[in-house]
Amino acid sequence: MCPVLGKSLNRAGTFVCHTLLVESGDGLVLVDTGFGLADLAEPARHLGGAFAALVRPSLDPAGTAVRQVEALGFRASDVRHIVVTHLDLDHAGGIADFPDATVHCFRPEHDAATARRTLIEKNRYRPHQIRGARFVLHEPSGEGDRWFGFAAVKPLAVPGIAIVPLVGHTRGHAGVAVEGDGGWLLHCGDAYFHDNEMDVANPRCPAMLSGYQRLMALDNARRLENQGHLRELIKSHGSEVRLFCAHDPVEFAAFADGKPRQPREEAA
Repeated sequence: MCPVLGKSLNRAGTFVCHTLLVESGDGLVLVDTGFGLADLAEPARHLGGAFAALVRPSLDPAGTAVRQVEALGFRASDVRHIVVTHLDLDHAGGIADFPDATVHCFRPEHDAATARRTLIEKNRYRPHQIRGARFVLHEPSGEGDRWFGFAAVKPLAVPGIAIVPLVGHTRGHAGVAVEGDGGWLLHCGDAYFHDNEMDVANPRCPAMLSGYQRLMALDNARRLENQGHLRELIKSHGSEVRLFCAHDPVEFAAFADGKPRQPREEAA
């Protein structure tokens, strides 16, 4: 995405839609989906004219999750599960491209996406993106399993995946934790937007991007509280867990290069 005034939001002036593909004994698991093929074919109709004009997503179908899955030699039907951090239009658009997958999310998020009670929710959720999808809904009760001190839900038959409540950006926002050979990865979704927000010594964010996050948060106090919990996670378990958010291009480049790292020092 190449948003208007992008350089005031981060040093690259762009955003990504960072998704995660997991190979498991029960087929492929996709964490978030980014935009879908239909969104890019008709962005004004499917994403909204204002969003398309201001956010300016790339319209190249090769960048969609389904085309990248196919480029790896798999079929769309090989994706058996989709786990979403939330159902905003830039996270849920690709659900329709995987009609055989079961979609997992927290019940309050699905309820918010279908009710669309506020003006922000009317704009952030697109009913066509989730229409017809086979959902399994989970309750963020805080009971049962724990994950590094966070309440966690393990919804799949696939071991080593947990949905971690990180409410604030939306009513049912979550992180998705995946255990691999090198430890845990935590996809934080939109719990934060800039890598320097996870700097444990000096968390910071460009003013315009900070304002945008406040504007879009359904519960900003809880959003900020959960950011603090994530920094504590890095401080206490940084050798065991690596974090990334959905949209920061610096984090994406580091993971794509195979050399993930925690936030670097740079004035925001």
